[in-house]
Amino acid sequence: MPADVFIPASPTSSSSDSSSRWNPSLSASLYRIDGWGAPYFTANSSGNISVRPHGSDTLPHQDIDLLKVVKNLTDPKASCGLGLQLPLIVRFPDVLKNRLECLQSAFDSAVKSQGYGSHYQGVYPVKCNQDRFIVEDIVNFGSPFRFGLEAGCKPEVLLAMSCLCKGNPDAFLICNGFKDSEYVSLALLGRKLELNTVIVLEQEHELDLVIDLSKKMNVRPVIGLRAKLRTKQSNYYGSNSGEKGKFGLTSAQIVRVEAKLRESGMLDCLQLLHFHIGSMIPTTSLLSDGVSEAALIYCELVRLGAHMRVIDVGGGLGIDYDGSKSGEGDISVAYTLEEYAEAVVASIRCVCDRRSVKHPVICSESGRAIVSHHSVLIFEAVKPVAHQPKPDDIQFLLEGEEDLYAAVMRGDQERSLLYVEQLKQRCVEGFKDGVLSIEQLGSIDGLCEWVLKAIGRSDPVQTYNINLSIFTSTSSHWGMGHLFPIVPIHKLDQKPKACGILSDITCDSEGKIVKFIGGESSLRLHEIDSSGRYFLGLFLGGAYEESMGGVYNLFGGLSVVRVSQSDGPHSFVVTRAVPGQSSSDVLRAVQHEPELMLQTLKHRAEEVMHTKGGGEEKEEDDEYKNVAACLDRSFHNMPYLATEEGINE
Repeated sequence: MPADVFIPASPTSSSSDSSSRWNPSLSASLYRIDGWGAPYFTANSSGNISVRPHGSDTLPHQDIDLLKVVKNLTDPKASCGLGLQLPLIVRFPDVLKNRLECLQSAFDSAVKSQGYGSHYQGVYPVKCNQDRFIVEDIVNFGSPFRFGLEAGCKPEVLLAMSCLCKGNPDAFLICNGFKDSEYVSLALLGRKLELNTVIVLEQEHELDLVIDLSKKMNVRPVIGLRAKLRTKQSNYYGSNSGEKGKFGLTSAQIVRVEAKLRESGMLDCLQLLHFHIGSMIPTTSLLSDGVSEAALIYCELVRLGAHMRVIDVGGGLGIDYDGSKSGEGDISVAYTLEEYAEAVVASIRCVCDRRSVKHPVICSESGRAIVSHHSVLIFEAVKPVAHQPKPDDIQFLLEGEEDLYAAVMRGDQERSLLYVEQLKQRCVEGFKDGVLSIEQLGSIDGLCEWVLKAIGRSDPVQTYNINLSIFTSTSSHWGMGHLFPIVPIHKLDQKPKACGILSDITCDSEGKIVKFIGGESSLRLHEIDSSGRYFLGLFLGGAYEESMGGVYNLFGGLSVVRVSQSDGPHSFVVTRAVPGQSSSDVLRAVQHEPELMLQTLKHRAEEVMHTKGGGEEKEEDDEYKNVAACLDRSFHNMPYLATEEGINE
């Protein structure tokens, strides 16, 4: 085999031509941006992700270029940036406001078009994201249409009560979850404070607490029941629904509760029926089944004399994470906001009309649909180390491999791969026998890359290391395989030629993402060159992810910023920026004492520097000061990797 022809060029193709014809619209199609992102995210003409803060009502000059936001946040303060470190969370309160308004508008339209005799009045379940500013925004934005809050534990009741003091006095405070006497007392205290508080019974024995404590506190409670429906969805989120669900009362228990309230002279306190058949309800047909069953129970309670006035359809309003609108699996729903509202209103109206029952107020607990879109997680991919095979090593490996060389030259993919696998095995055996050096063994990977390129096979999947903790920031992906749209926030005017999986910087091998929307086992990504940085965004993660993430691996919480639409030159303004947790913060969260730890290390440094001898006293003092300063910085800096380069637009 001639030595000067052993490495042919990769097969000629129109890759350069196709790359020149690539445009942001093709990237939008590749990443399904118009499916999961509409009407809030799009690929702009510069090849960056744009945020449309007011949804469909966003004017062209109001679009916010996400890369410009990240540049402003991460550039050093000396360059007029905020000097924040990645990864970080960018929140857009304008999107949050638009989601609330769209939900309310969908129900208002359904009520009007169907001649429904009451109104819609929703609540936000704070468990989706308990962040103070999110909850306060929802209370503020929702005040014109009496939008309230739902709480599921005692701390959530406290924060909901506090926030609703500044909200609409008619807004509901729905108190769900298992309860003890302190929980019930807090809820009753809400009535004393003239908050529109409803205690929803999850277990039959909770009624005794409500009756006893309401008498002691001289408070007339408003009581709701959570019904344990027979309607059940079959996906992951339906595991706690149905007759064997974790929460709620069976038909027999509801009858006993009604009887006890009647005996206590408190049947008029029973005013709300609640149910929940699971998050991410995939279709309106399943939704209609559940709502109709609940409406029948509601009508029966009216017949028995309860002063019913509200039906709370719970959560379940899903969003389309993969943009398919198929309703298949756990990450897609086959309906719009408008279709969801129409199904709920029509189902309740139909049942109530048949039973000649007055139409109730409709409440929903649609947290996921409200907050998911307004938050974007931004993180950086670290350049993969590309293996560059040495011609001399490949020449050595190919000696005597005429069959492999011939198969490659004629483009025989099957035989080329077979021969190279056989060669790899012989090389491993040769290394074990001491015939091959470790450098020569390492070159076999380079040979494999050469063969794949030479026979025209697609590039192998590369591992992109990301400056993130999967466990902390995308815990539902790690814990239950939930998929989120992940997209480069720039370079969308360039063709992504690599296939990658994402591996985080934690020391756990499970910290990786190998499944992506669309059923893909890899993500199309751009090659990272040495001239710039590569930024990815995880979208639709505003619900649950931040609440569930903890300090696993001691990486801690991220920096969080609020960005609002502005009529200034950049069309946005940063209204709040909170740096992420420092190493001291996360150590303190697991019961360590950072201040004491720092003093211990400084004391050790002082002992070492001043006892090792052999140097001038001033030099020892200077070295100690440097060590102490380094330790101090480490305690106060974020645990994530720091990158110093600026962002090239």
